[in-house]
Amino acid sequence: MPPKGADHHDDASAQQRAHRPYHSPGRARAAAGTRGAILDAATRLFVEHGYAGVTVAEIAREAGAAVPTVYASTGGKGAILTILIEEGMQSSASEEALAAVGRSSGPREALAAAARGTRLDNERHHRLVRVMVSAADADEYAAAALARANHAYREALAAVARRLGELDALRPGLTLGRATDILWFYLGHRSWYELVVEQGWPWETTEHWLAEQITAALVPASGTVTGHATDDR
Repeated sequence: MPPKGADHHDDASAQQRAHRPYHSPGRARAAAGTRGAILDAATRLFVEHGYAGVTVAEIAREAGAAVPTVYASTGGKGAILTILIEEGMQSSASEEALAAVGRSSGPREALAAAARGTRLDNERHHRLVRVMVSAADADEYAAAALARANHAYREALAAVARRLGELDALRPGLTLGRATDILWFYLGHRSWYELVVEQGWPWETTEHWLAEQITAALVPASGTVTGHATDDR
């Protein structure tokens, strides 16, 4: 005969088990694999046909998934592009480059690290960047994602400008804001795309040339007295 209250205890335990979330490692891996296949398929189609020329049904077919599965896993086209952009922004190359800039002992070393880091990011993601730029004109999700990506990009370049300021290595009269603008002009997406994709320059050649340009634009000639840069433009 069970102890008094045992039935009640067993019922309570059963209810707890019934309400406890079920976590299946196998199911989680399958869901992650489906999500990855959808994102890979979307990337291929966006690059090949342009954002506007791709439908969710085509992404599903390319990924070997059902349309409802695409929406449940990643969302619609705008949400998919946003995921791709935000995952691209979480680049280890950017973090490593900023760390190298922070460790730099001189302006040339800092700017070489900045050129290297932006080169690696653009080399990995330049096709997706072009999709993002073209999609931003027609899709609010893409426009918002592009704005966030550009803001993060400029913030990273602003950190480079601040490091030059800390090293007292900016040209006299050059503010941190103006230095950031110059870095954006030379190291932003457009310069890499124009030189590498449009003009056919090798990535390494472009990296070294851009490093030379930003050094000439930002760093004073030897012997020139510098002052502390301000945030004013």
